[in-house]
Amino acid sequence: MGILVFDGATGSNLQNADIPASVWQGREGCNEWLNLAFPQAIIDLHASFIDAGSQALETNTFGANRITLAEYGLEDRMEEINAAAVANARKAAASRGRSVAVVGSMGPGTKLPSLGHIDPDVLAEAVSRQALALIGAGVDMLILETCQDMLQVKRGVVAVLQAMGRGRKVPLMVSLTLESSGVMLVGSDISAAAAILDPFPIASLGLNCATGPAEMESHLRYLHENWDRPISCMPNQGLPEIADGKTVYPLSPEEFAEKMLRFTETYRLGYVGGCCGTSPAHIKAMTDALRAGGLL
Repeated sequence: MGILVFDGATGSNLQNADIPASVWQGREGCNEWLNLAFPQAIIDLHASFIDAGSQALETNTFGANRITLAEYGLEDRMEEINAAAVANARKAAASRGRSVAVVGSMGPGTKLPSLGHIDPDVLAEAVSRQALALIGAGVDMLILETCQDMLQVKRGVVAVLQAMGRGRKVPLMVSLTLESSGVMLVGSDISAAAAILDPFPIASLGLNCATGPAEMESHLRYLHENWDRPISCMPNQGLPEIADGKTVYPLSPEEFAEKMLRFTETYRLGYVGGCCGTSPAHIKAMTDALRAGGLL
């Protein structure tokens, strides 16, 4: 298969966008609300990544399941928010006259079952309902991302596959988050995760968030040697640092691109993009490097 270039960060780029304070209506921190309340900001962000070379756009739905939306009083608008997010991505592509893959983003939520925050059945129901909403809205793929708990991952994968049984089938990507310590938040390493997920018909397995590219390399090497399906890699813009009380990310677009080019060449990555901190400039530099290297 060829390489599919994804987009970069949503949250950190929206923090730098010109969004009037009145738009939030007391829901600051719920970026998913902007799909309805200020869609042009989302369309513009998607369009900026298309201009940078992205071939796939993740919908602004990372926290758009009923459980997370309930923290903002929006649980009853879950279907509406997910549908609007897909429509915003399609509008961005149309504005650029481009055909792109629209990938339904599904985050882990704020409650992990292995830590006793939430009943696994309640979590699975929320995942299933969001998957059905995204599939019904017309996504081309789904991604369960920033996964930190293998119980959450397993229940999530089963819930999505069951949802597809009641609707349309689309490829399902799974992206894990491993901390600088080398394990997921609740302790599983990449070998355990790969072994657990191997029986499931998922389209890819990979990594996103928590660290920059350098800290992901040993995990990518393991997947390259032990995983027989496409691998995804969507790192942060380096390890986050605190400067003047704010979170900043150190890698320049050129540094990010150099690492992603080498990883793509070495570990045969199928899906590449960026997570926290990565701007359109980072995606453009990566796309240009991949193209110069004959990989696009």
